[in-house]
Amino acid sequence: MNNITKLDQIIELVKTKPRKRLVAAYANDEHTIEAVNNAVEMGIVDATLVGEEAVIREVCKKLNINADKFRIINEPVDVKAAAKAIDIINAGEGDILMKGLLSTDKYMRAILNKEKGLMPGPKAVLSHVTVIETPRYHKLIICGDVAIIPAPDLSQKVAITNYLIKTAKALQIEKPKVALLAATEQVLPAMQACVDACLISKMAERGQIKGALVDGPLGLDLAIDAESVRIKGLKSEVAGDADCLLFPNIESGNLFYKSNTKLAGAELGAMVIGAKVPCVLTSRGDSSKSKLYSISLAASL
Repeated sequence: MNNITKLDQIIELVKTKPRKRLVAAYANDEHTIEAVNNAVEMGIVDATLVGEEAVIREVCKKLNINADKFRIINEPVDVKAAAKAIDIINAGEGDILMKGLLSTDKYMRAILNKEKGLMPGPKAVLSHVTVIETPRYHKLIICGDVAIIPAPDLSQKVAITNYLIKTAKALQIEKPKVALLAATEQVLPAMQACVDACLISKMAERGQIKGALVDGPLGLDLAIDAESVRIKGLKSEVAGDADCLLFPNIESGNLFYKSNTKLAGAELGAMVIGAKVPCVLTSRGDSSKSKLYSISLAASL
C-alpha cells in the first residue's frame, strides 16, 4: 500500500499489525464506546475503559455491545479517570491513550503532569497531527498543528515537521512531500513564517531533517493545486502534490481543519504525538467514525 488515499485504508493497514492496547479516559459516552468497540471487533486493539462503570454498561446495553469484551475500571470523576488511565499506560499496560467524555484541557493537563504524566522529558514537544480526507484532493492530507501549539517557534516547527514525516511513513508513504505554509511563496524577511520555512527547507536540504521532500515557504494554493503551480511557474518537487502541511500558527491550522470538515464534508483522524504513547484527541462531539479513524491512526505508529 504505497499511496494511501482514504482513511479506510489506514484501518486495513493496521488490521495487518499486532493488536495494540488502548486505554480510554472517562469513556462514558456513546461515540467513544462505539468507536472502541468497532476497533476491538476489527482486531485493531484490546481496550480498557476507565470511567463510571454503571454508565459504561448502560451505554453498552443501549448499543447492544457486550461490555464483557472490555476491561472496565470504575472511576466516576473525570480528572481522576484521566489520571488512572495514564497510570495504566505508565505501568506498561497500554500502548494508546484515548480521550473520552472529558474536556481537552483536563486531558492535556493529565498528559502534561510533571510527576505522573506521559512526557518523556522536559524538552519534549507535544503536537497535534490530523489526517484529513477531503473530496477535493487526490490523497490524504497530514497536517499540524491545529490544536495545541498556538505560535510554534522554529524548534517546535522542526519537531512538528518530523512528526508529520513520522506519521506519513507509518502510513507507508515512502518519501512524503512536506509543504511549509505561509501567506506567500516569496521569501519575505518581515514575515516570520517565510523565514522559518526557508530555514527548515535548508535544514532538510542538508540532511538535518531526513526522509522527506521539504519545501517552503508555499502558499496553500501552491502546496495542493497543480494548476496554480503551472500558472505561477514555480519549480518544486513538493508544490501541487503535498502529503503534509505545516501551518505557521494555530489559527491557520484550525481554520483549515474546520473549513474542511464543516464546509467540504471531510473526514479525519487525529492524535497527539510526542508523549510516551500516541494519544487520541478528538472533540467530544466528533462522530464515532472520526474516533475510529483516530484510533487506527494512533495504532499505525
